[in-house]
This record gives sequence, structure tokens and C-alpha cells, in this order.
Amino acid sequence: MSLAMLNANAQTGTLPVLYIETQNHQPITSKTVYISGTYFMVDNQNPDFNVGSAESPMPLEIRGRGHSSWKGVKKPYKIKLADKTPLLGMNKHRHWALLKFYEPTVAGMQLGNIMGMDWTPSTRPVEVVLNGDYLGLYLLTETNRIGKNRLNIYEQPNWNEDENTIPYGWLVEVDNYYETNQISIRENNSWNLRLTYHSPDSLSTAQRQWLVGEFQDINAAIYDEDKINSTWEQQIDVDAMARYFIIQEVLDNSDGFHGSFYLHKDRKDDARWVAGPLWDLSCNQRAKTDYTFRMKTSYGFTPHWIGELIQDTDFCIAVKDAWEEFYPQEVQPWMDYIDEHLLLCSDAFEQEKVRWNYSNQDPLEVRVGRLKSALLANIEWFNDNLPSTPDTNTKVVLVKKEVVKVEYVNMAGMCSSRPWNGVNIKVTTYDDGSTSTTKVIVK
Repeated sequence: MSLAMLNANAQTGTLPVLYIETQNHQPITSKTVYISGTYFMVDNQNPDFNVGSAESPMPLEIRGRGHSSWKGVKKPYKIKLADKTPLLGMNKHRHWALLKFYEPTVAGMQLGNIMGMDWTPSTRPVEVVLNGDYLGLYLLTETNRIGKNRLNIYEQPNWNEDENTIPYGWLVEVDNYYETNQISIRENNSWNLRLTYHSPDSLSTAQRQWLVGEFQDINAAIYDEDKINSTWEQQIDVDAMARYFIIQEVLDNSDGFHGSFYLHKDRKDDARWVAGPLWDLSCNQRAKTDYTFRMKTSYGFTPHWIGELIQDTDFCIAVKDAWEEFYPQEVQPWMDYIDEHLLLCSDAFEQEKVRWNYSNQDPLEVRVGRLKSALLANIEWFNDNLPSTPDTNTKVVLVKKEVVKVEYVNMAGMCSSRPWNGVNIKVTTYDDGSTSTTKVIVK
């Protein structure tokens, strides 16, 4: 198929198609300056999800996004709608990202839901046509932002001077790139910790001073040599950090503690920093022989904090507890989800390969199978190598419980042994009669 034929009518229509037209067909060359344009969405499978039309498109603004991904031939984009809109069944919002189609992103975001992270971005596969040019397969994705329909926590205002509220309502990112909205502290003798502040994104002197001092204190507590009586848990939610660690290990994502490592803090009693939301997920798909942060990659990376946390007694116990909620009962439902949500992209992926001249012509079914095999191998390796310390092993013997039943309760109060679509309360019953509950979202 020639490129001319491809661009004339390449979209398969097996997935929703997002049509975007910039003003005067301007090319998108900037990651900071938005270009005005219009869009409409056509979903042949679910016409209720259609938005606008060719005759009556909707207004938007669009720019580039990403760091290394922006350097590729196929570009990722950030779009800002004029009005909050519930695209493809996701919660209505103005801000969205168009990410390159990548199977570990779909698998990893669902793992975040299974592991009960506070909030995880939803993503939907779409075909994109920009100014009449077929761009192939993308993932339309919710962006990490504070808001009612995203990360639903208190949002601190920019330029805040109130010392009573400065400690609350933050969304920050441990970043491996330099940004202007960023602070930097010395983490250890080998590297700095760069922290990009996304919300608030413009700081008063008082806010900046507080943020620097806060993370200097956290960092000092994490690097404290006394791993039994450590105090970092007073500032960071140990359970959420354990779940975040499990996700990165199961995915074998080298960037997990290197960059795109988000933390947020709400305004409430005993508020602590919570790991997440997830972003920029990958899977090395290699033979796992150690914890991911210790394994070599083709590039240099700085595994912030995790080398210290894994020596901490309370952290290791939290990892074991969270792992027992996941393994083995959640593994097969996750594999089923991966098949269900990725294989529907098979036809569009064939067009994607033609459009971008893929050197590897494996069909999507083969790629998905390879990903699942890698994930299952990672799971078994991790199950055999749960982190522990001598003190951890003693404590686990004292509190060890076996899971005897897992049920999922939806918002209507209905129970099932398998998770419902939407919000579930997962109720785990142990052999001593005790129970634990976790929120699980299936999208």
C-alpha cells in the first residue's frame, strides 16, 4: 500500500477515530505553545461516544508533549478542549494526552487500578487523523491533574503565603529532566533529587522554602541508618509506596523510581505524601534476575530512594501485605483484561505498522503474548524474592495470615468472586476471621 493510498483512507474504523484540524493546517512544532484548532470523534462501535461532526467540529488547542518521545518521528500531543467533555466514556475534562500506542501502558494502568492506587489515569485506544493525515494508533489518556474528575484532593493555590495551608494540596514529580518549575536537593553522594511541582505550579517564597525543607527532611529520614525505628513513614504513606514498588517490579520498569515518579498530598488529618498517580510505564521484557532498580539498562538511571526503602522493616512488611492481596488471585483477571483491551486494536495496529514503517512486523497478538509472558515471569520471580530484613522475617511469622476468600462488592452492594466493571470494594477474608478492604477500579 502506498503512502498516498494509506493517507487517503487508512483508518480502519474498528476503533474510535479522532479527527483534528489545526488553524490553517499549521504544523505542531512546539511543546509549550498551543495551536488553535477543531476536532470531532467518530466511534462506529459506540455512536453514543461520538463528539461533534465534520460539519460541526468542536474547538480545541493542541501542542506537543514528552521528552525523549517527542524526538521520535511519530509525535505525542497534549490537547486542551474548550469545554469539559467525557471522551469515550471517561470522566469529562478539558485536558487530555495523545500518547503513542504502547502495550505496557494499557497493562500497567490497569495494574494500578488492581493495586488500589488512589487514582490512575484511564486510557482508550484511538486512531488519529491530523489535518487529513492518518497518524495511526494512539492512546487517548487522562492527564495527571488535581480535580474532581482526576486526582480528587485539595488543590493549593499558586503564590500561597498561608503557613497553615502550605503543607497541603500538592502534586509533585520526582523528575529525571530539568524543568523551570522545579526544586533540587542533594539526595546522596552520587546524585541530586529533582522535584517538579505541578500543582501548585507557581510558588511563593514561603511555598518554595517549605517544599525544599520538607523533602530534605524526608530524604534524611529515608537515609537514616536505623531501618527498624525509621521515621519517614510519618511523612510518606508506606502502604501506597509498597504498592507503587510492586507495580514497578511486576512491570520491570527501570524508570519507576527514576522519573515520572509522582507524589501527592491531600489536606486532612495525618496527611502524608502518597505515591502516584502512575505515568510513563514500560516493561523491559527481559529475564528478571534482581530487583529492577539493581538491573542494568542501555542508559544510565538514578533509582531514587528505593535502595534505602527496601532495607526498611515496615516497608518490607507493607510489600508482603499488599502482595498477598494481589497474588495469585488477581493475576488471571489481569491477563484477561490485557487480552480484552489490547487485541481489539489488532486491525488498527496493522495500519499503524504500515504508516510508521515498523521494522518488526509481528502482529499484535504475538506482541501481547510476549508481554504477558514477561509479566508472568516477573510475577513469579518477585513472589520468590519478596524483600525482607531479619526483623521483617520475625514480624511476619507473628502476623502471617492465609487468604481464604476474596469478594468484590460493587456500588449497588452486589457481591462476586470476580471484579465488576467500575468501582469495587475488594473484601479479603483471612483464616483468623479478620478482613481487609481495598478499593479496586476496573475500566
